[in-house]
Amino acid sequence: MPSSPTLIFMGIFFLESFTAMLQNVFMVAVLGRKWVRCHTLPAGDMIVACLASSRFCLHGMALLNNLLVSINFSSIVYYFNIPWEFINILTYWLTAWLAVFYCVKISSFSHAVFFWLKWRISRSVPRLLRGSLIISGVTVIPVATGNLIMQMIASQSSHGNCTLADRTQTFYRYFLLPNVVLVWLIPFLLFLVSTLLLMFSLHRHLRRMRDHRPGPCDPSTRAHTVALKSLAAFFVFYTSYFLSLIIAVNKIATLQDQWHWAWEVVTYAGICLHSSILVLSSPKLRKALKMMVWKAPEKRLFISSCQNQ
Repeated sequence: MPSSPTLIFMGIFFLESFTAMLQNVFMVAVLGRKWVRCHTLPAGDMIVACLASSRFCLHGMALLNNLLVSINFSSIVYYFNIPWEFINILTYWLTAWLAVFYCVKISSFSHAVFFWLKWRISRSVPRLLRGSLIISGVTVIPVATGNLIMQMIASQSSHGNCTLADRTQTFYRYFLLPNVVLVWLIPFLLFLVSTLLLMFSLHRHLRRMRDHRPGPCDPSTRAHTVALKSLAAFFVFYTSYFLSLIIAVNKIATLQDQWHWAWEVVTYAGICLHSSILVLSSPKLRKALKMMVWKAPEKRLFISSCQNQ
């Protein structure tokens, strides 16, 4: 029987995952309906829709993996780790392209490269999305191969062969771990550079606006302040998710087995909160959410009146 803290963290994790999945389903439904109706979608919304789809699958795979671990089906978790790795890498690339898109569209740099990117980025988004799928599929192959080799070596070393156990550790340390970190690091660095550039550009623009038109009630100043705060939260949450995964694969947390569920809560809290930020920062999604909230009481009143009749 799990201890009380474990049950509490399990409940928090499941509530967090279901909340994130509902948020991502909402984003996919709203943007996907518009995509089907208009046969087109703005480039930024296209990235957000694909990102929401991948995050829905990511949370679903995390739920499935943790359920298998909790019911002692750890032997088959390795096979479910392969699609989790693919979805995780895809999520990294989509998040990186979203940061690049915001950086190019919103930043006020006057360099010729930024002007060229502003002109090209919207038309390049479909190719970037297809490229992300291809890159994720290619880069997950060595990771999946390494996981399967480790499983085979570990199954044989469980019979008491210390040499195979040492080989497993050596293989993990010098082949699998650097490969996993490198696969995650490339899109994360792209995200990091784009986000820092955009934060610097917005901060400089905000300071320039305050110098020319000081006043706390200026609507443009308030809009840029909200954008800067959202971007800072975006940066913190995504960086915490990256660092959590790096710590997990390096097995730095000595109490990882005892505090597995607490670690899962910390790992997925960032992307769950960032999904909330995406919903609240998009005018389309905010409007759809308000309409859904307003229509829900009216629908309940209509159903109750029909039942009374």
